[in-house]
Amino acid sequence: MKILGISPFHDSSIVVLHDGNIEYFSKEERLTRKKRDAFPWKSLSYVTNNITDIDLIVICSPTFNDPFNDILEEYLKKYYNCTIKRLCDKHHLAHASLAFYNSGFEQSLTVVIDRNGSKVNGLRESESVFISSYPNNFKPIYKSYWLENIGEKYDVENDKTLFNISKQYADCEVQAESTCNITKVYETATSLIGEHALENGKTMGLASYGKDTKHRNLFVDSMPISNYFIHSDGDYFKPVLLKEHLSKFLHEPYELTKDNYSYYADYSYQVQKQTQEVVLNLVKKYVEQTGIKNVCISGGYGLNVIANSYLVKNLPDVNFYFEPMADDTGNSIGSAMYYYRDITKNCDITAIKDTFFNGNKHAVPIDVGNSYTTVDDIVNYLTQGKIVAVYNQMAEAGPRALGNRSILFDARNKNAKDIVNVVKNREWYRPFACSILEEDFEEYFNTLGLSKSEFMTMAFDVKSDKIPGVVHVDNSCRVQTVNKSIPYFYELLNKFKEKTGVPVLLNTSFNLAGEALVESPTDAISTYKKSDIDVLWFPEKQIALRKNNE
Repeated sequence: MKILGISPFHDSSIVVLHDGNIEYFSKEERLTRKKRDAFPWKSLSYVTNNITDIDLIVICSPTFNDPFNDILEEYLKKYYNCTIKRLCDKHHLAHASLAFYNSGFEQSLTVVIDRNGSKVNGLRESESVFISSYPNNFKPIYKSYWLENIGEKYDVENDKTLFNISKQYADCEVQAESTCNITKVYETATSLIGEHALENGKTMGLASYGKDTKHRNLFVDSMPISNYFIHSDGDYFKPVLLKEHLSKFLHEPYELTKDNYSYYADYSYQVQKQTQEVVLNLVKKYVEQTGIKNVCISGGYGLNVIANSYLVKNLPDVNFYFEPMADDTGNSIGSAMYYYRDITKNCDITAIKDTFFNGNKHAVPIDVGNSYTTVDDIVNYLTQGKIVAVYNQMAEAGPRALGNRSILFDARNKNAKDIVNVVKNREWYRPFACSILEEDFEEYFNTLGLSKSEFMTMAFDVKSDKIPGVVHVDNSCRVQTVNKSIPYFYELLNKFKEKTGVPVLLNTSFNLAGEALVESPTDAISTYKKSDIDVLWFPEKQIALRKNNE
């Protein structure tokens, strides 16, 4: 059985699931080079030109009546004579499905924190909690919605929407808020610093520079968030209006610079602090209520590595799985997985092994001449302070670079963050992740009792003074542990350790600011040539390009 899953809007992607396994996956931004691109036409064109035997198509859009769904269906009918389903009223279910089936748990609580979920008569999903089990049982026990018409109060008595939702989901706690749900509160800080609301990772980095000053509760109706903020880009906040309202209870704002940042950082700190506390209380409540100690976290907020670590610190008896494709990237897969299990009743547990499945595995290999390069050569470049970009086999499907599309640098260099930030043209306050040999994880980090962190979904406090280049201002670092499942990377870290005594490298995504992760060899070479990256390495081919010897 082959199922084509489509997630059509921001972070759009498509997947072909063949008997439950991924045959083809593509995130649209990798082909168009437009970050978070919607409408996956280029990705679909590969499937329609190369894969004919599709048995079911699933469109995971947040609303049934979006005109694009109709256009998409008409397009697909030209190529496939099969059933087309719209998983449009259960956006959070797609998030939950992906996380649960990837987790390896037999049963779990699956918590989705993603405020732009499905539309239901003027309400939109913001948080959901499911009890998940095989083959495809997702029983909702908590659903929270936000009111799209910002500034209005939800009239529970006169609007029967919540009543009908409660009727649909037996034994499920259902509630609606004005606008102050978890992710929207977080987005106020992201908009305040002048970023698109989907760039919440930038706020997370800045928050560590803030102080825990006395502050209002951001989740109460007296807070301007729930009454005054006006939408500009569909359903995102206007930064100018945010500054006006926030300045009423903070102080006069000024521009966010390296010298003047406290106004923004302090508010970001509060947003990080208060949202992760609300998430903890939500998880804790339903763990205690159900007695289930396996918990999956997904939805856009699930990429918040600081909050994820906060959960593990405060709930040490709970087994957590944090989905590495927690944003809408993974919803094409999640929706396809859901229907595959629904149809086949297959109960096999198949935990995710890696995210190296974006793109076409039959892509034409690159030819860059006779620049034979060994792992030892790359170690030498790194110890000489060179910036090394890596292009290896298929790309990571999620937003974290885990070795196949990475930029590497010596973590021992105390100026590493500033050096690489300049090369990538990133903001000064943004931290960098690192990769470390799995067996050395505990020596360098406070691991919170974990033995590995293979998908970079958590941040850990640093114990060693040997890697200042990857230590954030709060003494944390987002960590990827590496074992033999990534052969070239494992060998590189081992040889780097042999030469330096340190098994750690700075690891950031192979792209420049505002661009998508490189997909093709052509993308890689183009990015290399227009940047100050010193070496472009193709481990699979054992070749490299070097600026001083092209």
